[in-house]
Amino acid sequence: MTHTAYPQSYYAASANPVPPRPELTGETDTDVCIVGAGYTGLSTALSLLENGFKVSIVEAAKVGFGASGRNGGQIVNSYSRDIDVIERTLGPKQAQLLGQMAFEGGRIIRERIAKYGIQCDLKNGGVFAAITGKQMDHLEAQKRLWERYGHTQLELLDAKRIREVVATDNYIGGMLDMSGGHIHPLNLALGEAAAVESLGGVIYEQSPAIRIERDANPVVHTPQGRIKAKFVVVAGNAYLGNLIPELSAKSMPCGTQVITTEPLSAELAKSLLPQDYCVEDCNYLLDYYRLSGDKRLIFGGGVVYGARDPANIEAIIRPKMLRTFPQLKDVKIDYAWTGNFLLTLSRLPQVGRLGDNVYYSQGCSGHGVTYTHLAGKVLAEALRGQAERFDAFAELPHYPFPGGQLLRIPFTAMGAWYYSLRDKLGV
Repeated sequence: MTHTAYPQSYYAASANPVPPRPELTGETDTDVCIVGAGYTGLSTALSLLENGFKVSIVEAAKVGFGASGRNGGQIVNSYSRDIDVIERTLGPKQAQLLGQMAFEGGRIIRERIAKYGIQCDLKNGGVFAAITGKQMDHLEAQKRLWERYGHTQLELLDAKRIREVVATDNYIGGMLDMSGGHIHPLNLALGEAAAVESLGGVIYEQSPAIRIERDANPVVHTPQGRIKAKFVVVAGNAYLGNLIPELSAKSMPCGTQVITTEPLSAELAKSLLPQDYCVEDCNYLLDYYRLSGDKRLIFGGGVVYGARDPANIEAIIRPKMLRTFPQLKDVKIDYAWTGNFLLTLSRLPQVGRLGDNVYYSQGCSGHGVTYTHLAGKVLAEALRGQAERFDAFAELPHYPFPGGQLLRIPFTAMGAWYYSLRDKLGV
């Protein structure tokens, strides 16, 4: 069997040391078998283990191989569609439940980091940056909305204040969320995996799930082994493939690209982002960036629908970085990589149950770092018989992409082109 290694990213190059993990061979049994050792799977496992379940995870590659170990590393609250959209489409009761949960993922991350002593360069503070007056109006409305749901660590930034936070002329204002922030995402996943094992959970790497027998006692098959379980949690997200065919029509893998500079001098790093906050702009196809623990600038943006790997990531992202920070024109790029996230048509997560005992959560649509940590807690509650919060997500309506498998990519790309044109025109 071919062993899958991490992509050549800055995160893989600066990862904390980890023990080798076995491949699944032969037959074993457990209470809950989780497919996927990314944030959703690891968070679910931790919540279950803390409540006395026996848990095994099968992972096709390595812990945090997918989006969990490749993302921008930003703790961003709420969902890809904000709570006001849920209020308008689903009514006050469901919106109230989902709204109360919208800020929980970041709290769970910080609790885990503290409880299990995870070294992952946690910094507090995230900024949403407005390029146009319309975007600033949206941030003012978002602040009122979030405060209505009890989220109060927010500050609107005028043109002068945002220049004190980020050294660029691109923005007219913004909003600072002090409960946002940033982390080394792969080291967070590796720390959570160590916590899973410290509680007696077992993680099998290089063990892709190739088939699930969905019977009264489901069985997860890998190339060399199988696990009998009482419950299965499917947490493969954009890397699930066609393991659950009925889920693949309602979601689409998308690629996003990230570059990392060489280490910057302490003086230059502090001049770019004086408070060391992370930043994302308010465009439909947004740019996002932050400083790493060793003072590199990590800059991401762009979306490739259908998750093809573009030939030259640096050529796509470096010009975006220089539009924000022309002062970096002579700085070398040390790493460039891509990672996939899973997009749904509604941009809201897909959560549900297949039969009585196969549960799933997927489709964070770009807001995965916080949502996945919440999802793990909510899935664990459902397996313990407390389904109210699970049902609030499970009842979200989801539709197949127009045009089926063949045409979903061009149709979605056309939609993105339209919205990004609106961003450019400021309408």
